Amino acid sequence: MRIKNTVLGVVAGASILSMSCNKAKDAAASSGDWNDSNAFFNESTLPYFTADFDKIKNKDFKPALTEGMRRQMEAIDKIVANTEEPTFENTLEALERSSELLDRVNSVFGLLTGAHTNDELKAINAELAPKFAGHNDAIYLNDGLFQRIKKLHDNKATLNLNEEQGRLLDVYYQNFEIAGANLSTEDKEKLKVLNQDLATLNNTFGDKLLAATKQGGVKFTKEELAGLSDDELNSIKQADGTYLIALNNTTQQPDLDKLTNKEARKKLFDQAWIRAEKGDDNDTKSTILTLVKKRAEKAKLLGFNNYAEWSLQGTMATTPAKAINILKDLSPYAVGAAKEEAADIQALINKEADPFTLTAADWNYYAEKIREEKYALNQNELKPYFEMNAVLENGVFYMAKQLYGLTFKERKDIPVWQEDVKVYEIFNEDGSQVGLFYTDYYQRDSKRGGAWMSNIVGQSKLLNRLPVIYNVGNFPKPAKGQPTLLSQDNVITMFHEFGHALHGFFANQTYPTLSGTNVSRDFVEFPSQFHEHFAFEPSILKNYAKHYKTGEVIPDALVQKMKNTATFNKGYSMTELLGASLIDMEWHTISVDKDIKDVIAFEKESLAKYGLNLPTVPPRYRSTYFSHIFAGGYAAGYYSYKWSEMLDYDAYAWLEQHGGMTRENGQILRDKVFSRGNSVPLDKLYKDFRGQDPTIDALLKYSGFSKK
Repeated sequence: MRIKNTVLGVVAGASILSMSCNKAKDAAASSGDWNDSNAFFNESTLPYFTADFDKIKNKDFKPALTEGMRRQMEAIDKIVANTEEPTFENTLEALERSSELLDRVNSVFGLLTGAHTNDELKAINAELAPKFAGHNDAIYLNDGLFQRIKKLHDNKATLNLNEEQGRLLDVYYQNFEIAGANLSTEDKEKLKVLNQDLATLNNTFGDKLLAATKQGGVKFTKEELAGLSDDELNSIKQADGTYLIALNNTTQQPDLDKLTNKEARKKLFDQAWIRAEKGDDNDTKSTILTLVKKRAEKAKLLGFNNYAEWSLQGTMATTPAKAINILKDLSPYAVGAAKEEAADIQALINKEADPFTLTAADWNYYAEKIREEKYALNQNELKPYFEMNAVLENGVFYMAKQLYGLTFKERKDIPVWQEDVKVYEIFNEDGSQVGLFYTDYYQRDSKRGGAWMSNIVGQSKLLNRLPVIYNVGNFPKPAKGQPTLLSQDNVITMFHEFGHALHGFFANQTYPTLSGTNVSRDFVEFPSQFHEHFAFEPSILKNYAKHYKTGEVIPDALVQKMKNTATFNKGYSMTELLGASLIDMEWHTISVDKDIKDVIAFEKESLAKYGLNLPTVPPRYRSTYFSHIFAGGYAAGYYSYKWSEMLDYDAYAWLEQHGGMTRENGQILRDKVFSRGNSVPLDKLYKDFRGQDPTIDALLKYSGFSKK
C-alpha cells in the first residue's frame, strides 16, 4: 500500500484555514515555537536532506506545519498578485516550489502518526486535520490562481512546453476542476464546510480504529493456544501469565491457521470481527454513516451522482461502471473456486471424530491441513528458511540487483525514529546515488495496522532532490535473541512494499507533483504487485531461503511443494478481496438521498447483490475496520488492487514472453514504466510499453481459473 502524506495534491479537504489564511499567517509568525530551536527551522544537513529524528520533538510539528502553510499561501498570494501575463514559470513552477517547507514537515508528521504515534501527535493531528483540508481549499478554490492556470491551459498549444510540462499543466487544471474551482462563490463556501467535516471524520475513524484494534487484543491461557510454538508463545506472554494475541487490521488473523482448539479460533476470529462495533467509544458505525453521507453531499455539490463518479476522475478506470465491471468479471471465477475449496475443507472436517460445519474462523486452519495433505506442505516447514534480514538483503535487494543493477549499503550513522528501524543507501551500477531507504517491519502498539510505503523526501529535479523512502510492516517481533521467521505471506508483503519503493526510487521527474508514486490509485499498486512475482522466483529464492540454523539452502522438494500450491486457496483470497472492493463501491455509489440506518445490514446487502455473501469467505475488511476507505485515502478506490493486478499479470506475461528476469528486461521496465511517474497519461504509458491494452486473461491464467 502506498500512503501519500503531502497536503497539496490530496484534493479532498476541508476548510477552516481560511482562518482566513491571514490568521494562519499571523499565528505562525508570532508563534514562540517557530525559531531556530525548532528541528524544522533549517533544512536538514544529513545526507539526502533526510529528517534528523534525533532532534525532532513532538512540539516542533504544530508551529512548523503552520509556518509551512503560511509560506505556501504567501507564495500563492504573490503568484495571484503578479500583474504579468501567466507563464509556466511564474505560475506552475512557482506553485511547485511553494510547498517546500510544508512537504518537508508533513512527510515526517505522516510517517510518525502512522508508524510511531503517541497521544500528543494524535492531538496535533486531530487539531490540524481540518486546517490541512482548509489549506487545500484555500489553494484549489482560489479563483485568481485558477484563472491563471486556466489561461495557460486554454493557450497550451502556443506555449512550446515539453511533454512533462504539458502533463503538469493538464494535471493541475483537472485537479482544480475536480476540487470545485468552477463552483459559484456560495457553493465554494458550502464545499469548504463539507471538506472540513470530512477531514475531521476521516481522522476520527482512524483514531477510533487504532484504539479498537489495540484494545481488541485477545487474552488466552496457554492451553487454549495449542498449535503455537514455544517461541511464538514466549513472544506474546504477559506479565500476569496470560497470552495476548494482538489483532491485525484484516478479517482473518495470522494465528488462525495454527490454533488446534476450535473454540480458541472462534474466540480470536469473533473478537477481530466485532472490534469496532461494540457500542463503546471506539465503535466506528456512526462515523461511517456520517462520512458516506457527507461524501455523497460533496459529490452532488460538485455535479456528480455519487462520490465514486467524482473520485474516479483522473484514474485509469475513469468511471465506477468500468471498475465494477472488472470486479464482476472476476467474481464468478473466484466464487466458483472458493466453493470448491470449501467443499474440500468440509470433506476433511467430516472425516474427524467430531465433525461440524465449516465456519470462517476454521477456514485457515483446515486450509493448511489441506495444503499439508494434498501438497504435503506445512507453512512451519518454510519459516526456518525465511529469516527476515536474509529475505530483505539476500532476496529483495538481490532481486533489485539482478533486474535493475542496484546495490545497497547499510548506514548506521543516520538517525531513526525507533530502535528497530534500519537505513540503507542505494546505488546504480555506475556508482551514482539513487536514494536512502528505511525499513520498519515490527508490529507495535504505536503503529497502525497493515504495511505501506511513503517518502520522507520526494524526488524532483526542480528541487534537486533524490528520494528518501520507507517501508513499514507489522511482522510479529520474536522474543529477545530469537530470529524473525516470516510466513510465506509476509515474504510476499516485503517484496510488495519494496515494489512501491522502487517506483519511488526510479522516479526521474522534474516536477514533484508528477514524481514517482504520485499516480492514480489504480496504477500505484501495479509496480508493487508486479514485484511480488520475484519472491519465489527460483534464482532469487535459492539466494535467500537458507535455514537460519544450518545455512542449508531450501530443498528442491520443498520448492516443488510451493510451486504445486501456487494456485492453492486462490478462490478464497480473490473472493475476500472482491468482497471488500465491492463493499467500498457500494458505500460510494449511493446518492445523497439514500438513507442508510444500519452499517452491518448495508454491508450484507452489498455482498448479496454480487453473489459474494459466502458465510465461510468473509470480505478481507469489514466496513467497521476498513481503514483504506474511511481513513486511508482509498475511498471508491479499493478496486484498484484488482485493476493493478490485471496490469501486473499482464506485464509479467510480457516478461515471460521476452526471456524472463534479465537485466535487459529490467532496464526496459525501469525506462518505460517505473521511472515515468505521472509524466504521461497512464493508459498511454502502459500501452506504449505493452503494445496493447491490458486484459484479465493473464490474471485468470496465473490464478488457475482459466487455460487461456
